[in-house]
Amino acid sequence: MKSLSLTIMGISTLLAVSACNFADNGFKSNSSEPVAASSATSATRNPQLAGDEFLAKNKTAPGVTTTASGLQYKINHEGSGKKPKASDMVTVQYEGRLIDGTVFDSTAQRNNQPATFPLNGVIPGWTEGLQLMSEGSDYTFYIPANLAYGEQSPTSAIPPNSVLIFNVKLIKVGE
Repeated sequence: MKSLSLTIMGISTLLAVSACNFADNGFKSNSSEPVAASSATSATRNPQLAGDEFLAKNKTAPGVTTTASGLQYKINHEGSGKKPKASDMVTVQYEGRLIDGTVFDSTAQRNNQPATFPLNGVIPGWTEGLQLMSEGSDYTFYIPANLAYGEQSPTSAIPPNSVLIFNVKLIKVGE
């Protein structure tokens, strides 16, 4: 598992430290991806089991694609700009939540300021998923625990072995 602890433009890097900024300021997603009805209860008791059940159901949802690694994604809007490589810096808007819908981090919680970071300095699910995108794209990632934090969650807002869902808009590739 990759983690990064540096600060870019005064914002702790995405997913390593910034996930600690989980205060819910009333921002809720209006996305329509499926969430299992029992996910909230079972996710609290056993995040790994709830996540596996969620991903098994989600992989058959319309528009959801599963990669060889197990990353699931849905294209909400396909951009036409540059595609990033793992070694590139990227600028994004995003919202991260658990399968029960709980938002644990988002750029909206920081006055809608985009986050800029090295793509090879975040969790593997982000590194893989963003390389599928072009500038201007808007995807939803459904990241299995083994491509997220696994057992080593950086914050109590994300239980160990949690599947993470991210809505991501790729704004820019490069500095």
